Amino acid sequence: MKFFKEGKTSSYQTLLLLLLSCVFVFSGLEICHGQFDDYDVATPPPPPKGLDTCNGIFLTYSLNSREKEWPHVKNVAKQAWAFKAEASLTNVGDEELKGWQMYIGFQHKEVLVSADGAVPVDSEDFPAEVGNGTTIAGSAMMDLKTAISTANDWNQIAVRIQMSGTQFGLGKSGKPMPKTIKLVNDGFKCPNPSRQGTTMFVCCRVDPKAKAKLKKKTKFMPRRYGDLTIAYDILQAFQSNYFAQVTIDNNHPLGRLDHWNLTWEWPNGEFISSLKGAYARRKDPSECLYGPAGKYYGSLDFSQIANCQKNPILSDLPAEKELDDKVGKLPFCCKNGTVLPPVMDKNKARSLFQVQVYKMPPDNNNRTALTPPKKWKIDGVINPKYTCGVPVRVDPQQFPDPTGLNAISTAVASWQIVCNITKPKPKENRCCVSFSAFYNESAIPCNTCACGCHDTRKCNPNASPLLLPPDALLVPFVNRTEKAKAWAKLKHRRIPTKLPCGDNCPVSINWHVSSDHKEGWTARITLFNWEDSSFEDWFTAMKFDKAFEDFQDVYSFNGTRIPGIKTVFFQGLKDMNYLAGETNGTHEYDPRVPGKQQSVIAFHKKHTKNFNVERDAFPSKVYFNGMECSMPPRRPTKSAGHKSSISIVAVVFTAFMTFLLMTDRFF
Repeated sequence: MKFFKEGKTSSYQTLLLLLLSCVFVFSGLEICHGQFDDYDVATPPPPPKGLDTCNGIFLTYSLNSREKEWPHVKNVAKQAWAFKAEASLTNVGDEELKGWQMYIGFQHKEVLVSADGAVPVDSEDFPAEVGNGTTIAGSAMMDLKTAISTANDWNQIAVRIQMSGTQFGLGKSGKPMPKTIKLVNDGFKCPNPSRQGTTMFVCCRVDPKAKAKLKKKTKFMPRRYGDLTIAYDILQAFQSNYFAQVTIDNNHPLGRLDHWNLTWEWPNGEFISSLKGAYARRKDPSECLYGPAGKYYGSLDFSQIANCQKNPILSDLPAEKELDDKVGKLPFCCKNGTVLPPVMDKNKARSLFQVQVYKMPPDNNNRTALTPPKKWKIDGVINPKYTCGVPVRVDPQQFPDPTGLNAISTAVASWQIVCNITKPKPKENRCCVSFSAFYNESAIPCNTCACGCHDTRKCNPNASPLLLPPDALLVPFVNRTEKAKAWAKLKHRRIPTKLPCGDNCPVSINWHVSSDHKEGWTARITLFNWEDSSFEDWFTAMKFDKAFEDFQDVYSFNGTRIPGIKTVFFQGLKDMNYLAGETNGTHEYDPRVPGKQQSVIAFHKKHTKNFNVERDAFPSKVYFNGMECSMPPRRPTKSAGHKSSISIVAVVFTAFMTFLLMTDRFF
C-alpha cells in the first residue's frame, strides 16, 4: 500500500509520521536505558586466531608498523627502521601462571626502546640491545590468573605489551620478524610458533614429562638463584614512612665486588630520610626542599635528610665506622664495599644496610602501600658486570627474634632482585692476558685497546699488537714503543706506519709456559697492577679445558680446584694478599714500576691424553677479581731449535760430553 504520493503530503500523513518517529525514538531509548543499567561491562577484545584450541598459555607477537629512521643510507644492512609491535600472553588453562616470562627471538640487531607493562630480564634498562633475543617479564601485571577464577576477566587472564624499537636490515618491503617466541617458565613446553603475515602465535602447554619439582608452597613467587641476589625487606611500616633493610649476597664462586656502588630509581617520588650501614654519595636537601616533598612535608628539616635524588647512589661504609653508634653496628656492614666469593670467605660474601624511606601521596595515607625501588644497578672496581632484573615479591623474610628467645620474626614485606654476571663487550674489559713460552722468544702481548682507547689520533685501534721481547712486559706501554720496534727489526717483521694502540688495562696477567717433560709441565704466572691503588684480598682464576684435573701445586699462592667449571682459583697467602699499586722508578728518568705478584705452578699429565704444550698448556679463560680478562688472539708456536725444554737440556748435555771426550782425546 502506498501511503505517500510524490510531491504531496496531507495533515493526516504528517501526524502519522510524527507518531511513528516518537515510537521508534522512545523504544530505542528504553532499550539502551535497560542495557546500561543491567550490563555495564566493557566489551572484551576479539580473541586472537588459534586461541580456542589452546589449553595453556597462548602467546602472540605482531609487527604493526615500520618507518625508516635517520640517517638514510644506501647500505640496506645498515639502514635503521623504527618499528612498533605488540606481544600478548593469555592464560586459557586451568592453572594460574605466576611471574610470567616470555622469550622473543629478535634477530635483526634490534634495540628495544620501550615495552609498556614489561621489562627486559637479561639487560639493565631501556634502550636495550636485544639482537640476540631477549626475555621480558611483567612489571605491573606479573601473574596471569585463570578464566575459571575470574569469570573470564580479560584484565586478569591476559596481558598486552606495546613495544617500540629500532631494527636493521631488509628493505622497505621486508617483514622482519623474530625467529621464535616462547614461554620460559619452568614446566611448560612450546612448539614452533605459527605465522600469518606479520603475526606469529604459539600455544605453550604444561609438559607432562617435566619432572615435578618439590617446591615449598608460597603465597608469593619463590626465591630464585642468581650470581648476586639483593633482598629488599620492609622491617617497619608507618603511615608516611617505612624502614627497609637491603642485603647483598654473593653466590657465584668467581663473583666479587670492591667499593660497590648501588643505585635504583624511586617510582613515586620517595626519598631517603636516614641511612645506617651505608652512605649516599650526594646529599643535597634543595632537591627535596624545592620539590613536591618540600610542599607536602613542610615542617620537616630537610638539612638532615640523607638523600633526595630520584636515582640515589649508595656505597658501603669504611671499616672504622663499624662500631659507630649512629651509622654502624649492623652485621655484615662497613667493609669498604668488599663482597668476596664464598670460596674465599663466607662471612665476607654478604653486605647489609638499612634505610628509612618517606613516601609521597597517595601512598602516604596507607601504611600497607609499599612499593620497592626499580631499575636496580650495582657495580664495583675491576669486578664483573652485573645485570639486575626487576624486583619480585617473595614471601616475607624471616629473622631470629631480637630478644634472643627461640622465636622468629618476619618482615612486613619482601622483594628479591636477581643480578647475573654478563660477559664484557670487546674493548670494555678491565684486565688482559699476555702469553709467552720457553719454546718461543717472543711474547704475545694484550690485545690492542683491550680495555678501551680514548685517543686514537696517533695510533691504530684496530691493528694487531706487535710481538715483544719478554722483558718489555715489565714496563708501561708508553715505554715499550722503542723495544717493540727494535724487536720487530731484529726478527725481520714489518713495522706499520701507524703503530697499534696500547691495551689501557689497569691489570695485566702474563702466563708463561716454563717447561715440558715426560711426567708433567710447569708455568709461571705474573700479575701486574698499573693502577696507583692496591688490591686487597685479590684473586685470579683460570679455566683449563683439558689440564684442570692435572693441577698439582702452586708455590707462592693458595690454589684450589673448583669442580664443575674446570677452573683453578688462586689467591695470595696470608700477609701476601696485597697487589701493590704502580710506583715511581729509582731515578726520575726511569719508567714507573707496576705492582707485581708471581708464582710457579706445577701440573702432571695423569689425566691428559696426547698432551700438546701449544694447545693444552694455556688457559681458555682468565679472571681477575671476578672480571673476565681479554685473551690474546693466538698462542705461542714452536720455533726451530726450541722443540721442548728436554731437547735443550739434551743438546747442552751432548755438547758438554763431546767437549770432555775431545779434551780427553787431545791430551
